[in-house]
Amino acid sequence: MRNLIALVFFLLLSFSLLAENNFQTDVIKTSAGDLKITFIGHASLIFEFNKRIIYVDPVSKYADYSKLPKADLILITHEHGDHLDSKAIELIKKDGIKIFCNEASLSTLPEGSVLKNSDKISFKGTKILAVPAYNITNKRENGEAFHPKGIGNGYILTFANVKIYLAGDTENIPEMKNLKGIDIAFLPMNLPYTMTPAMVVDAVRMFNPKILYPYHTGNTDVNELVKLLKDKKNCEVRIRKMN
Repeated sequence: MRNLIALVFFLLLSFSLLAENNFQTDVIKTSAGDLKITFIGHASLIFEFNKRIIYVDPVSKYADYSKLPKADLILITHEHGDHLDSKAIELIKKDGIKIFCNEASLSTLPEGSVLKNSDKISFKGTKILAVPAYNITNKRENGEAFHPKGIGNGYILTFANVKIYLAGDTENIPEMKNLKGIDIAFLPMNLPYTMTPAMVVDAVRMFNPKILYPYHTGNTDVNELVKLLKDKKNCEVRIRKMN
């Protein structure tokens, strides 16, 4: 009974904090209970599962993090300021928190633990795999890629029987062909930093997610992506406020 009361209190508290900010949320059914996804903005997300709260790329521009639940785990894809914000992280830290990031983030986030491409960990039942995220085509004026190969991470999170791919800042890279059993994919879509709608379509055809959330969309017209994927009946495109 005591555990049940604690669970109810936790759910009510987190719901009230998130509802106060009027963020969109989706609930995904898993074999071990509901997974709640909260769409903060840009590349910032919250996953709630089995009384654990996981933040991805929290950035103050998109929310008042002082009004959001404390984090059990924070994942940072890479060191750019629209993905890594030490101020936001300070507001959601608590005792015992785990923070995982790429190596280049350590200059801003010295308390982070590094995950390199292909590293695997498990956090209280949630499996996490770091995967490549980089540019092939889009480059700066000096010829350097906006996101060079081997620096940034995408992440695959496995919640019970549901596998989620958070692509990070990437293009439709060849490594996506190796992704298997992806139920939900978050793919970035804005130039010149990540992908065009056509690149996202190519990525979808490489690994066939059941649900696609375009995120980090900037000023891209997401309706163009919907049109391009209208004949791919086994992939549901869900548009949420993630510009």
